[in-house]
Amino acid sequence: MYVQLPFDEFKVNPSNKKRVAYFYDADVGNYAYGAGHPMKPHRIRMAHSLIMNYGLYKKMEIYRAKPATKQEMCQFHTDEYIDFLSRVLPDNLDLFAKEQIKFNVGDDCPVFDGLFEYCGISGGGSMEGAARLNRGKCDVAINYAGGLHHAKKSEASGFCYLNDIVLGIIELLRYHPRVLYIDIDVHHGDGVEEAFYTTDRVMTCSFHKYGEFFPGTGELRDIGVGKGKHYAVNVPLRDGIDDVTYKSIFEPVIQRIMDWYQPSAVVLQCGGDSLSGDRLGCFNLSMRGHANCVDFVRSFGIPMMVLGGGGYTMRNVARTWAFEAGLLNDVVLPNELPYNEYYEYYGPDYKLDVRPSNMYNANASEFLNKILTSIVHNLENTKHAPSVQMNEVPRDAEDLGDEEEDTALAYDTKGGSQHARDEHIVPDNEFYEEEDHNPGEKHIGVSVPAPTAEDSVSEPAAAAAGENKTAGSESKEDDMVVDSTAPVITDEEMKEIDSLNNENGESNTSAPAPEATSNNVSTSASSSGIPPPPPLPQSLLGNSKSTTTRLPN
Repeated sequence: MYVQLPFDEFKVNPSNKKRVAYFYDADVGNYAYGAGHPMKPHRIRMAHSLIMNYGLYKKMEIYRAKPATKQEMCQFHTDEYIDFLSRVLPDNLDLFAKEQIKFNVGDDCPVFDGLFEYCGISGGGSMEGAARLNRGKCDVAINYAGGLHHAKKSEASGFCYLNDIVLGIIELLRYHPRVLYIDIDVHHGDGVEEAFYTTDRVMTCSFHKYGEFFPGTGELRDIGVGKGKHYAVNVPLRDGIDDVTYKSIFEPVIQRIMDWYQPSAVVLQCGGDSLSGDRLGCFNLSMRGHANCVDFVRSFGIPMMVLGGGGYTMRNVARTWAFEAGLLNDVVLPNELPYNEYYEYYGPDYKLDVRPSNMYNANASEFLNKILTSIVHNLENTKHAPSVQMNEVPRDAEDLGDEEEDTALAYDTKGGSQHARDEHIVPDNEFYEEEDHNPGEKHIGVSVPAPTAEDSVSEPAAAAAGENKTAGSESKEDDMVVDSTAPVITDEEMKEIDSLNNENGESNTSAPAPEATSNNVSTSASSSGIPPPPPLPQSLLGNSKSTTTRLPN
């Protein structure tokens, strides 16, 4: 049953663009788990910097979601656990000795400054993204601050305190009869699976390393219980899986789930610790192998929420999430990294790429064939998509947007409010789009080529010939336009021209000669090696009243 699939280049169709809502809070990168801790929220800020400098902000709506409230968090978590998170601080940690043990807060999940605010940002982005998908305001929602899949109902686990994924899926279930959750993190998505282990309205599918690896769950035979039996899919993998092998197991499983379960919304957790070279991971996926999963799920055209997750080599996580954001906007980002605030992180190559290593792939074809056969056998029990009883959908909370900035006064200011500008998407046929190809270049004008020796010789002859024209051609010369390629006159040349005009003016009073002005100027200019000037305006000809030809302005 297992067949190796070819790994092809990405194909995008800009004319089939989806509406993408991107959620980012600038404060998320300021939080730190502590010195030496592998989880660094700073990677989200690095990914955002790449997304902005690649110009993807023009193609999608950008939002700063309101942080999740205590009441919203308690839709899944227990009241006492959320109350503990809101009150505990590094300064008063000794007052919560019993609670630290009860809620598993300590080494892996330390208490740091701003812990509750950090949880609020993560949960708020996922819930608001799900709400926008429900209202049909977007086709894809992105929240790289989310994806914390280990958090339990009343317990922190694996660097995760608040399970924003479960909160987002609960929001999606208000409108969607069936939701599919896909997890490509190297660790098993145990928190999400546990939350929906007994229901058929959410199918969880996790691809992860299994065997003496955190969290120790996710065996092939864990398929759900009760009403949710056969609606939990686990794909346990071994060390060193590469792009081709991962694609060959990922796509057949997801294809059968889509055909048989028929979800109306998809949540994809894009943990970056399955990439090659991760500090805690043991897979060997390149950036494109990881992004292929996003591209394949996107191809079904189902409302989709894309979340972050693990990933502990910051530069690789930022690269991959930026590349996947481009794919979701039907853009394959170029390999050259644009300059950004964190450019030095990406040395020594400064490329948008994560290369696989030469580590051994322990996933033999026989092993993968056995896994795929077992999974398909279990999925055959889900061929008929489960129905859902009709209920009245609860009213949505009123979407007030950004109230402070969306006042009438704010809209009257130049450019409108920040909230309105973030929602704006630059159309593909924008007239001035070409200016972005050379950012920072000053478009002063076309550079003038230097005159050649032939020009210096031919200009006096042309000027003399022009002065011999009859007065009947004056009306035509009035409509002439001065050649834009004429040489530029310097200050020294202008002074010499003025002096020659004054001499000609004195000689004209005694012996007027029609050709004297132009001929003298041209001859003296060519003999002195000075480039010939363009035709002079009347105001520079001094008091000469005997010239019969009108020069163009």
